Amino acid sequence: MNLEQMGQAARAAAHTLADTSTRAKNQALLVMADALEAAAGDILAANARDLEAARANGIGEAMLDRLMLNPARLKAIADDVRNVVSLPDPVGSELDSRMLENGMRLSRRRVPLGVVGVIYEARPNVTIDIAALCLKTGNASILRGGRETFHTNQELVKVIRQALAASQLPEGCVQYISEPGREWVSGLLKLDQYVDMIIPRGGPGLHRLCKEQATIPVIIGGFGISHVFVDDSADLVRSIEVIDNAKTHRPSACNALDTLLVDRAVAAELLLLLSTRMAEKGVEMVADDEALTLLTTGPARVRAAVEGDFDTEWLSLTLGVKLVSGVNEALAHLRDYNASHSDAILTGSLSNAERFINGAPSAAVYVNASTRFTDGAQFGLGAEVAVSTQKLHARGPMGLEELTSYKWIGQADYLIRD
Repeated sequence: MNLEQMGQAARAAAHTLADTSTRAKNQALLVMADALEAAAGDILAANARDLEAARANGIGEAMLDRLMLNPARLKAIADDVRNVVSLPDPVGSELDSRMLENGMRLSRRRVPLGVVGVIYEARPNVTIDIAALCLKTGNASILRGGRETFHTNQELVKVIRQALAASQLPEGCVQYISEPGREWVSGLLKLDQYVDMIIPRGGPGLHRLCKEQATIPVIIGGFGISHVFVDDSADLVRSIEVIDNAKTHRPSACNALDTLLVDRAVAAELLLLLSTRMAEKGVEMVADDEALTLLTTGPARVRAAVEGDFDTEWLSLTLGVKLVSGVNEALAHLRDYNASHSDAILTGSLSNAERFINGAPSAAVYVNASTRFTDGAQFGLGAEVAVSTQKLHARGPMGLEELTSYKWIGQADYLIRD
């Protein structure tokens, strides 16, 4: 394996893809989706090997859940690829157009980014999601998955290569770095001669590594403490349903609830209901002093919060609980504790909702809804490459449009500048 050669192959493939029709790209994606289902036995067997090794290495339940594939999840991945086929191709579309006084028609047209490098951890579905979205938008991709997904990704990459070959597209359209050493990540981060953008999907350590070492623009995403604030006008019974969904629907997801903020005016009533529901779902609560006093009489497991707990993305059946007074104090907590991903307010007050929307620093903000909706498929974007939590170029779930840039087009009749 040679990174320089991979970069050259990716750049050449990107040039080919830039001139490939939407019909041809869609056909390749359909072949990929069918091939995934046809190879289900081999993929699931490889995934079982990865899961066995992960358990032997003491990997936690949250990571195991991200790593695990089953027939339903694999079918959902294939269906996501087919969904990408059904979406409009943004490449070539015009963002805007106007006629200048000098007679030139000036427009902006969407174009592929070129070559996208993606570094991710225990998420085998990401291999297919990125390959599909990049292919649809005419981008070549260089992928590096975590060592814990080694065998699964080998089978998924085999499917991708078969689909590319059957569709007469270059193998360099989607390449995979299978070597385990971190030096390969460092090498990819400095491949600026060929790679146009890096997307890391993982924990803060991976994000920090990319920001420190990359000589290529980096889009940070996927990490952030998710909050739900219950104000003093909320319907408390219905709030419990939303809190339960946000916490327990899939605890290992990056949009799962980490910290619940409760207005002091409704805390006694809400926390009694909450303790009963969290006990049923096996959730342990980590509470500040005020909340702890109210929760200790309930049936759910609870412990006192310590330094760093409210900075923790739990990715498990653990929930931070803190009492606040009003929207301003809730927003202050969000600003202090890395609210950058998905945050929600449960309220009956339009003014409180607007203040929360305007003040929350998050990529996605919800009113009376679960944080679990921050997802490319849920947003109608098809699959997603990542959930960007920064503010430049793309924010929130990154779908097709976020994998494009644009160029200015000036059209005239042999026009010269005075």
